[in-house]
Amino acid sequence: MPKQALPKSVYEQLAEFRYTLRKFIRFSESAAREMGLTPQQHQLLLAIQGYPGRDYATISELAERLQVTHHACVGLATRCEQSELVARRPNPDDARSVHLALTPKGLELLELLSAVHLRQIQDLQLIMPSPPNP
Repeated sequence: MPKQALPKSVYEQLAEFRYTLRKFIRFSESAAREMGLTPQQHQLLLAIQGYPGRDYATISELAERLQVTHHACVGLATRCEQSELVARRPNPDDARSVHLALTPKGLELLELLSAVHLRQIQDLQLIMPSPPNP
């Protein structure tokens, strides 16, 4: 039995979503570079601070979030540590791993980047609530 073709409107919606997503990623990469970070460093900082329920993460958790190998994540974490963006802390539950947390410098850069990202998300009319006023 031949498969029924999708309606043209579905392709248009998928194409528009992909276009909007690409515009956002391009914006995000450029914004990170303007702050002196690589896009990967920005992603690592966001993955750490945005980890559900806590403000630290292990290398394995971050490798999964970033969709990179464990080895690549170790290298990225080391470069971020050398730039004083993150700090390693012993994992009290497992001596074989460490917790990565943002330093004050890393948190400050992430806060600045997150503010411009929220504005861009709103400009692209992606669904996201406005952040609360401090």
